[in-house]
Amino acid sequence: MADTNSDSHHNLRRLAFKIVKATIKGAIFYGIYFFLSGFLTPITELLPGFMQMIETFVIIYIVLMIIGELTSGTIYQHFFNAAKALFVISYLLLSLRGGVFGMTFENVSLMIDLRLFLMIATLLGLVGLAKTVLQAINYMNEKACPTNT
Repeated sequence: MADTNSDSHHNLRRLAFKIVKATIKGAIFYGIYFFLSGFLTPITELLPGFMQMIETFVIIYIVLMIIGELTSGTIYQHFFNAAKALFVISYLLLSLRGGVFGMTFENVSLMIDLRLFLMIATLLGLVGLAKTVLQAINYMNEKACPTNT
């Protein structure tokens, strides 16, 4: 009976640690966003809807990060990390609309080409996805073949 009581206390303590860790990570990520949003103010005047696009990204990314942290130590952690990597790739592709922007101010036409940035960011997202897949394979391998060292 004492073993189950100590196990439940251990599980409760581990869950509380995960919650605190996820909260701290989320707060740090939001703090970085809040700090950097001050530098984005001039861009938001030129591009309407830009700040809303960034805020949506940050909210969904923080939620996926917190859920991934709460499920750490399980296979679900790798699912949420893969979802986070796929979200970053797809959100960049959808929000940047292929990487070429055109704007017109009075009589001046401005074309911005972000395809190189988009390619680099997509490749980095694919590296993150590959890392997550390899971590999931390693996790399943460790669960299937535990070593007694």
